[in-house]
Amino acid sequence: MAIITNAFDTYTATSDREDLSNVIYNISPMETPLVSLGGKRSVKNVQFDWQTESLPAATATGVLEGGEISRAASTATTRAANVCQINTRNATVTGSQQASDPAAKKSEMAHQMSVIGRALKRDVEKTISGQQGRNNGAAATVRATRGFESWITTNDSRGTNGADAANESSAPTDGTQRAFTETILKSVLSTCFTNGAYPSVMIVGAFNKQAVSGFAGRASATQAVALEGIPADHVQAAVSVYTSDFGDIKIVPSNFNRARSALLVDPEYIGTSYLRSFETQDLGSIGDAITKAIYVEFGLEMKNEAANGIVADLTTS
Repeated sequence: MAIITNAFDTYTATSDREDLSNVIYNISPMETPLVSLGGKRSVKNVQFDWQTESLPAATATGVLEGGEISRAASTATTRAANVCQINTRNATVTGSQQASDPAAKKSEMAHQMSVIGRALKRDVEKTISGQQGRNNGAAATVRATRGFESWITTNDSRGTNGADAANESSAPTDGTQRAFTETILKSVLSTCFTNGAYPSVMIVGAFNKQAVSGFAGRASATQAVALEGIPADHVQAAVSVYTSDFGDIKIVPSNFNRARSALLVDPEYIGTSYLRSFETQDLGSIGDAITKAIYVEFGLEMKNEAANGIVADLTTS
């Protein structure tokens, strides 16, 4: 097809206004399940403590009628502790950019603060769901709060050569990775029950979320008939709740816990403690630019590690 002679086109034009959408599209993962599941409390010190206890062992032995009582030892509580670590993110915007009129933003600094605030929330999730041991810190040493994986020693399953954290300052030793199977999960849930634990949520990465959907009860995808509001064209191939012999477990995918670990969580027995909860600070001007920062000082409160569990050393591809 021939081009019309002397037609003025967009390739020649120099003054067409730009068409910039007034919406910013962001698909970065934002779900933070472990932070959201547990409770939240304020603390007044870098180190925060709590107490745990266990009942005496059950017995089937009776006593004599009229017999003299044998005085038993009282049950003492066990004191546990963790420390708050500091995380921060900052943004710097020039005076010229702050005075400008950017698309889809009321102000550049306000937008940047929103971005780093959400990023910091993800940092907290990654930290408390991780494997790092506790570090009390020093003048030139960063404090580190003890993460979920470092705490768990009672209800766990680890690959060959895997080992629990040697102490509160250590991370667990990674073992040989193995495929996530229903047999492994059942074994850990049985251990949980024996020890009095009833986890109700399992947090897993994307690969092992799909592995759970392949367990025996959902080995084959099925097509739903039009019952109870479910359209007949929907194929049911996912598992969002695993019904075990010891109760229902909600399966929650996460982008921030280690993909090789499945965390078994009882929300009643975990929490995040804050010495400072997302505090904004003005760091002042340097020349013709303004810097603001957000600080958070937080720690994982593992209220009773025996209430939770882990299936570690899982394959991720």
